[in-house]
Amino acid sequence: MLLSTTDQIAGYQVVETLGLARGTVVRARNLWRDIRAVGRLIVGGEVVEYTSLIAQSREQAIDRMEAEALSLGANAVVGFRFATCEVSRSAAEVVAYGTAVRIERLPNGSPN
Repeated sequence: MLLSTTDQIAGYQVVETLGLARGTVVRARNLWRDIRAVGRLIVGGEVVEYTSLIAQSREQAIDRMEAEALSLGANAVVGFRFATCEVSRSAAEVVAYGTAVRIERLPNGSPN
């Protein structure tokens, strides 16, 4: 599955627009991770526990978006974006979304 933040993919043409594809994940922090993160908050630097949590959430959201796009018959998602929001003091939502499309390679890979 091709993912693109742009509306077109060089060398391909969109032959069918299938609709919105999205994948959502809500992840909660946990006490052990918070305890380790407090130390980093005190001394400064990257809070790798939270960086890892968000990275895992983004990957899972992408996987779910791709699965939804495939169920619509897509072979690509264009206009791909992420959105995040806080659901509660200890949980955040990550949404991956874009337009599910069917694309075909242009003859000789010509630009659109």
